[in-house]
Amino acid sequence: MVYTLGQLLNRLTFRQLQVFQVVFHKLSYSRAAEELGLTQPAVSAQMKQLEAALGQSMFDYVGKQLYVTPAGAQLERVVREIFSDLETLQMDLYQLEGQLRGELRLCVVSSAEIVVPYLLKGFLEKYPQVEARLTVLNRTNATERLLQNQDDMAITGIVPDTRLLNRQPFFDNLLVPVVRQDHAILQSQTMSAQQFFDIGFLQREKGSGSRAAIEGFCKDNRLQLKPIMELGSNESIKHGVLAGLGVALLPLANVIAELRLGTLVMPTIKGFPLKRSWCAVYPSSKQPTPVMQAFLDHLREEGDRCLSKQFSYP
Repeated sequence: MVYTLGQLLNRLTFRQLQVFQVVFHKLSYSRAAEELGLTQPAVSAQMKQLEAALGQSMFDYVGKQLYVTPAGAQLERVVREIFSDLETLQMDLYQLEGQLRGELRLCVVSSAEIVVPYLLKGFLEKYPQVEARLTVLNRTNATERLLQNQDDMAITGIVPDTRLLNRQPFFDNLLVPVVRQDHAILQSQTMSAQQFFDIGFLQREKGSGSRAAIEGFCKDNRLQLKPIMELGSNESIKHGVLAGLGVALLPLANVIAELRLGTLVMPTIKGFPLKRSWCAVYPSSKQPTPVMQAFLDHLREEGDRCLSKQFSYP
């Protein structure tokens, strides 16, 4: 049975939509109940009421696995927009009262997780009623979350070439060559980029922005890249270099402490460092919320100055 809009509004509640959205992302009634602080029967009851109001099943069970139906996928897109609009409305109402309140949902690529806390400190001191939530992922997953409106913006070094995303650069992100302090390479007077790559290069996983930048550099300069090992984070690669497993190109921010201590050394090699910019990225179709706009303004006005203090070398 298809209801009129008025009938549907009488039968649906925001609580049902909230429960649905959590179940959609968790694909589990029990995990949704745990997150919402409800019992599993209460979640099941809310979902039954929602499905009865819409006349469609939102999920199917196959074995013990929960799967989203086409109707469920369609509803999630609508619910996401509804909640996003309500959040913006709430922020706008706070602004009318001279306040800036709300949530800032940031998706941060793993190489940027070191710099973002320094950016947030000054921002949250200025706007103490803003709540920041960070999710750390690689570049590919961060882009997917943005386009699904799961986050307000991403902080990343490489932005996909697409009109679907707006970008605002705010600080130079340098990929620098690093070796252990006692590495034999340091005895050489000169070394080419190819020779550096050939002495045991440690590489990030697929989907990493750092890896994409390095592969692009090699392609542009007709260099061969044959890494000896693939590791899942800049931190693990840094410790791989410290342990003597090999050499690497890493964001300067990730190795600044070791360079200052002298446990890692940055050899002089033509073509390095690779220069990129940290960027704040958000969907071009998304009108920035007041909290988003305030953070973008903060990055433009304070980002370079703030990070230069922490991450300049030598």
